[in-house]
Amino acid sequence: MTEVGNQSRAPEVRQETMWKIAKPSTLGSTKIRLVKVQQAGDSPAEGGTYQKAMSDTAGGQIQPESSDSSSMSSSRSELFDRTPSNTESDDTGLSSVSSAERPDPFSSKDLIKETPRSYATVATTDGARKRIALSPPRPTSSSLAEGGQDGTTRSESMSQTQEDTKTPGNVSPSKPSPRSAPRDQGPASRRDRWRASSSIPAALSWEEYGRQCILAANMSRLNPYALHQGEYRLLRDRLPTNKATTYLNIRNGVLRLWTRNPLVSVTLEEAAGCAKDSRWFDMAVFAYEWLVRNGYINFGCIDVPRPPTYPPRGRRATKQITIAVIGAGMSGLGCARQLEGLIAQHQDKWINKGEHPPKVLVIEGRKRIGGRVYSHPLRSQVRGSLPNGLRNTAEMGAQIITGFQHGNPLDAIVRGQLGLHYHLMWDEIVMHDSTGKAVDRERDILVNKIHNDVLERTSDFRIRPTVNETMEGLQDFIDVCQEPVQADFDARAALQRANEESVDANSTGQDRSQVVPPGFAKLQGRTQVVAGNSSSRTAAQAARAAGWELRPGISRNHSLNLDNVVKSSGKPTLGSTMDEALRQYQHLVQLTPQDMRLLNWHYADLEYANAAMVSQLSLGGHDQDSGNEFEGRHSEVVGGYIQVPRGLMMLPHQLDVQFDSPVKTIHYSPAGDTAATIECINGEKIEADKVVLTAPLGVLKAQAINFEPALPDWKRGAIDRLGFGVLNKIVLVFEQAFWDEQYDMFGMLNDAEKEQSLDPDDYAKGRGKFYLVWNCISNSGRPMLIALMSGHAAHAAEVTPTATLLKEILSRLSRTFAPKPVPAPIEVIVTRWKKDPFTRGTYSFVAPDTQPGDYDVMAAPVGNLHFAGEATCGTHPATVHGAYLSGLRAAADVMEDLVGPIQVPQPFIPDKDISGSPSVDLIERPSPSSIIFRKPSANRPRKSSTKIKTEPIADAVPPTPNVPAINPYRSASSTRWTEHTDQEAALQSFIAAQIGERPLRPTRPGVNPFLVYTAEKWNECKAEESVVKAKSTGDPNARATRNEIRIAIGRNWRLLSEEQKKPYLEQCETAQQLANEARAEWERRVDSWDREAKKLRTEWGQDHVAGIGEHGKVEV
Repeated sequence: MTEVGNQSRAPEVRQETMWKIAKPSTLGSTKIRLVKVQQAGDSPAEGGTYQKAMSDTAGGQIQPESSDSSSMSSSRSELFDRTPSNTESDDTGLSSVSSAERPDPFSSKDLIKETPRSYATVATTDGARKRIALSPPRPTSSSLAEGGQDGTTRSESMSQTQEDTKTPGNVSPSKPSPRSAPRDQGPASRRDRWRASSSIPAALSWEEYGRQCILAANMSRLNPYALHQGEYRLLRDRLPTNKATTYLNIRNGVLRLWTRNPLVSVTLEEAAGCAKDSRWFDMAVFAYEWLVRNGYINFGCIDVPRPPTYPPRGRRATKQITIAVIGAGMSGLGCARQLEGLIAQHQDKWINKGEHPPKVLVIEGRKRIGGRVYSHPLRSQVRGSLPNGLRNTAEMGAQIITGFQHGNPLDAIVRGQLGLHYHLMWDEIVMHDSTGKAVDRERDILVNKIHNDVLERTSDFRIRPTVNETMEGLQDFIDVCQEPVQADFDARAALQRANEESVDANSTGQDRSQVVPPGFAKLQGRTQVVAGNSSSRTAAQAARAAGWELRPGISRNHSLNLDNVVKSSGKPTLGSTMDEALRQYQHLVQLTPQDMRLLNWHYADLEYANAAMVSQLSLGGHDQDSGNEFEGRHSEVVGGYIQVPRGLMMLPHQLDVQFDSPVKTIHYSPAGDTAATIECINGEKIEADKVVLTAPLGVLKAQAINFEPALPDWKRGAIDRLGFGVLNKIVLVFEQAFWDEQYDMFGMLNDAEKEQSLDPDDYAKGRGKFYLVWNCISNSGRPMLIALMSGHAAHAAEVTPTATLLKEILSRLSRTFAPKPVPAPIEVIVTRWKKDPFTRGTYSFVAPDTQPGDYDVMAAPVGNLHFAGEATCGTHPATVHGAYLSGLRAAADVMEDLVGPIQVPQPFIPDKDISGSPSVDLIERPSPSSIIFRKPSANRPRKSSTKIKTEPIADAVPPTPNVPAINPYRSASSTRWTEHTDQEAALQSFIAAQIGERPLRPTRPGVNPFLVYTAEKWNECKAEESVVKAKSTGDPNARATRNEIRIAIGRNWRLLSEEQKKPYLEQCETAQQLANEARAEWERRVDSWDREAKKLRTEWGQDHVAGIGEHGKVEV
């Protein structure tokens, strides 16, 4: 990068201090904080300073005299104990979730190496190693009055069994003394101390508990109703389909423990507590080990539970495996940190053999960490401009966290563990024309609708999705965390057989083997490409609906024909297809030059998202990661994104990072049977048993690293086919802000090469220059603007002098904010990532040559050489979180090589009840012959809502003082009620005998006019398309495929007039009206049934139950 401005900065004096996690102040407290540990001989250390070492040379880069990883000042944190539905409570300003005060041990590379490992988990008051958020015993009325009804905060003292794990004095729980602790034979010997349901809060209803579990699975990128492909591969022959619901309930419960408090590791004992019966402990063990191994829980900057190990007497450990991770970016540090945790949890496998646990070494070519996450400290530092002494920085690379919700792993790290300050951004943007005048907002919205319609029509040409086979649970039961009985499966099987009889006649063209919902199938499985779903309207209809006036002579049936441009090229691009769509749109509506500038602004935004020109993007796969976007407002880390990789490096203890060691050659073993040798440019050679390479795709494309032997053709082919683009920025720091500080960004339109042109080609070269400008006051603490250069402009910036770019951007800003004067900036930085030898660009994209699955090929190991980085993550490429997820995946691959795949317990499902609990619910249930299938809950909450709307039921009404409120959705085998299941069963039988079963909720109509049309026209369209195919292929026996029929029906539906669609619309409206009437009648019957049930419950309780004991137990 090139810097212009003041070259000197006074060094800051910092006090190196040791820190540790403090004990909770009160019993049951969930607050985590860091406190100072005073040490003798503390001495100040200077923070690293930056000097300009070279002028505006070819690369434009400056070399820091000391490490440019110089400042992390963490913010303060008090607690990460939020509910999953309250992750976006802060609307403006800084987050209320902040981190605990920590030292700044990151001021230079040397300090990093010398900092002792002073971060350790502290035992609780009794010396035992305990998780802070375990569920408490059943709350008394007084405890509920004090703590509320949530019940989701787990007590520090989880059970009496943990009292047995005390360690004397200051002996670390993770390293017990052989003199004071007996040998432990592993999880099997501790099963007698596990308690079923101990991790399920007693104060929660099953509806609320199920809702939290489902939300936790969604937050973890997992389908709450189906097994992940990795789970399915291991369990397909071990898990009966009728037990999939039970397994998913347990797995979702374990995820809930983690998402509620990611500051503390989930233990195996806690995971076992998610099983409602001890018969399912093996399920809990497998779910826990799979989630840990694959980085769904216990990841990030936390200490992990370590098994007690004792090396064999008389044997000294001599052997040690070495794992080398090349690259200290987000993927490399994430992989190394994850490996450290996994190795710690499996250290007994090596120690018991007389070996040291494997060591992990990170090799970094730069003098800093972070890779493409680089927060450059400004020379114009202003103390107090950011909270807690954070430094003023500018983001040279990654800058935006694209939403914390729906599974972003950075949520747990940024907000849950590091507690960093962050600024939530508003997506409101003001567009300025090339003249500087603000664009009319209504016109901007009109043009944006055309752009969206064009994108939607290009989706017709997406690559067909891959079908995944998996195992599903019963959604209605998972919603309330209940286990079905055999009668439920028999009823549903009968319903499925009835549906299959009419599949051919009423098929919608969907592949029956695809049992995973598309949105979930892609979240963490193999690379998936969403099938096209074209607009249901013609282009003319879409334009009219958007508010456009059609040209004279254009009817509503006019649409776009993109088939010719797509078929004219063997490798069609998104750019050529969109350009053709715009040309055809110009025949339908009157587009002005300003409209074209607005449309090309959206082109530039696509080029920013992909770091490539739209003419370089594959038409069928450019958005192959679509559907994986996270939710919530975008945000920026206050004080620098670099705090995230630094936290990964330093917490809970410092990783071994070797700086200034660019790799020249990797000598690996294709068979994986011999060690690898890493040869650095400085001549150093490092031997490692496993190597994880996280170098950017641009480095691999440039063949900057040699491989001995050469990479196989299948790997080299994927490297060549994928694209790797560039995005650049210009950073401007001013003394004072002259722009409207309430907006986080504003857009600037660019003129065509030919004045007032309507040809899309004339806008290609200039549309990305300074097209978007970020207001960075909130995250940098200084009046700062960062202008983006995408597409052609990003490449041009690589060779354009800084002075020229500065002159151009100031001219644009002067026109935009006239008549306000735009002063000269006090600091200017221009990025040139293409010339950076350690990146050769910014991030990957799907080029026309890219084949489906190439991202997975990139991720595949070659012998003992593994790969990670954003270009190996097909579900989230080109992102920081994608890079981090790839590191977790690579760590799991390495661990599988070291310790083997996860072992499935034998037998996985016990043949008989080992705990004495009944194998099925004792509550009487309707027979399969009386209903189609049973729903476990009459008041299932809506999964997409954070507010729970419940309907009254008999067992939910306030009971009389001497009658226990027994939730009918709690399993009869739950340990809380095992002693009294006979009474509960008798009560339910009594109520059913008097007034019958509670009325079932009527099913939703599920009507859709297009589906009704599809069912009616399927056979007709099938015959027509088969005739067309037979003629085109010359094969009289040729038949149209399901996908061809589906596309044809969709095309025919779009061409129907509103009058022709009217019967189908009316049919759906009638069905909806009938459903509403049925719902009203059901609500009336339920209200009557509930009133009668309440009376019967009181009558029965007076004759059979004496009252409620101190701990909520029934006293008979």
